Amino acid sequence: MSTNTIILLLGTNLGNKFNNLEIAKSYIKSEVGEIKKESNLLENKAEGFTTENLFLNQKIEINSKLSPFQILKKVKEIEKKMGRQYFQPQENENYVDRLIDIDILYFNSIIINSKRLTIPHQQNYSRNFIKSLYFF
Repeated sequence: MSTNTIILLLGTNLGNKFNNLEIAKSYIKSEVGEIKKESNLLENKAEGFTTENLFLNQKIEINSKLSPFQILKKVKEIEKKMGRQYFQPQENENYVDRLIDIDILYFNSIIINSKRLTIPHQQNYSRNFIKSLYFF
């Protein structure tokens, strides 16, 4: 089985945001794959909903033998373990505050368009802050 290169986007706007990212990376490292690169951290305003809580975001590049759908399952389990709760957004809003959010931005160079998963992530190019996250 070959090793896949995956880029994940981590985001949090509740609690100790730096700590939330560190915990998420620890789970990813033990349950999904080896972290090869980390981007800078970026604090930014929410996109798609109104909140006073700023987000802290980071991209990570990992190597994993898991499939895209296995990784999706794992990152959703990690979000749940960390205490993420899923609420219905307010009227005219797309999102809500969250303790942790883990998105699959890229998986090798494949394209997936399914009901459960879209790769590359459908908002890769519309979220301005993603362009400001650089790998070291």
